[in-house]
Amino acid sequence: MTRTGEDLRAAVTGPWWWARRRSVVLDGGLAVASAAECAAEGIAFSGDAGLPVPVGLVFGLLAGSVLLLRRRWPIAVVLVAIAVTPAQMGFLMSVVGLYTLAASELPRRIIGALSGMSLAGSLIVTFVRARQDMASGALSIGEWFVPFVSVTTALGMTAPPVLLGLYVGARRRLMESLRERADSLERELQLLAERAEERAEWARGEERTRIAREMHDVVAHRVSLMVVHAAALQAVARKDPEKAVKNAALVGDMGRQALTELREMLGVLRAGESLSVPDARSAPAPVPLAAVGYAAAAAASRQVGGSGGADGPGAGGEGPSLADLDELLGQSRTAGMAVVLSVEGELRAYAAEVEQTAFRVVQEALTNVHKHAAGAKTYVRVAHRLSEIAMQVENGPPPEGDPERARLPSGGNGLVGMKERVSELGGVFVSGPTDAGGFRVSAVIPA
Repeated sequence: MTRTGEDLRAAVTGPWWWARRRSVVLDGGLAVASAAECAAEGIAFSGDAGLPVPVGLVFGLLAGSVLLLRRRWPIAVVLVAIAVTPAQMGFLMSVVGLYTLAASELPRRIIGALSGMSLAGSLIVTFVRARQDMASGALSIGEWFVPFVSVTTALGMTAPPVLLGLYVGARRRLMESLRERADSLERELQLLAERAEERAEWARGEERTRIAREMHDVVAHRVSLMVVHAAALQAVARKDPEKAVKNAALVGDMGRQALTELREMLGVLRAGESLSVPDARSAPAPVPLAAVGYAAAAAASRQVGGSGGADGPGAGGEGPSLADLDELLGQSRTAGMAVVLSVEGELRAYAAEVEQTAFRVVQEALTNVHKHAAGAKTYVRVAHRLSEIAMQVENGPPPEGDPERARLPSGGNGLVGMKERVSELGGVFVSGPTDAGGFRVSAVIPA
């Protein structure tokens, strides 16, 4: 398994400048071996130079032990190796020092300069020693052998450790960059997962609001008409039994339709819950709740009794449309509302969302008239323009009458729901009281 940079930094357990304890053991072993080599070569050097043997021994031990500092000060190790090259000692220290120098993060010009100095020193010392051996008779080979041995020995002592160190250093830097990239990707994935959870929570809240708005628009209008007919039934029960029977039948039909719509909505919501996935980070594209909300509204709209009511299917069978406005206004007139419809422009086909939103605006505005201004004369205006459709529902002041009939229960969500619907399509919604004491609702939706 690949270890990230944070894991490697957490694994740093060595003392001082060593990252791990095994690095201490390795450098200590190399330093002991180098010190032993330099001590043995120092004894031979002291005999050639006429120095006491203990001096050469101590000098070799001190020079060879410098290899312990190779990770901290590789330049110092290489310089010491170059300095003791004339004494023909420190071969292990030179090789290991050059490798460490090439594998470090130092600039290439410093690595090249010190490698060149080590190569020149080895070349000079080997050449001088070979000439001395030939002069003393220890070597009887031709003159061509001296430069060959010098160049070969210098290159053999310098090129392999430098090239190996450069390769290891480049590979180490590559691994570090890959670890940093893996850490960055891991952090980005974690951030994306957190944002996905936030978006999922936000979407759930939005869909709860959307579903509540759908249920309010579909059911509130019919229940409001039921209350209006019940009040009328109470008023005419003794005076006009036939009209009372007719109103009672209307109340019963509307109650059954409202229950059917609620049952259909809840059925679609339960089906949507069974398709949802709780974990947003591992979810393979769950069914959006928006589709559930529209499906609930469409299913409820198809459950209108008789020949179709205010929530009957539109031209495409996917929910209410502008073609159903006449039936919607007919139900309001049956409930005793004086409604006048005026249409400007030529009726044409719009997107399903536009037609549903336009219908719901008119429906909710009429529901508010039933609740707060029962019996008031109402004007519904629809204008089909080149790039937009405009709706306006305006009612006059409520007539003097029974205050209980003019004050039906209201949750205050109708205007909020209409504004949200229109704003989602990029339209403009305005509502407020008129100077004549009535109320006006206006909406413009891009076509």
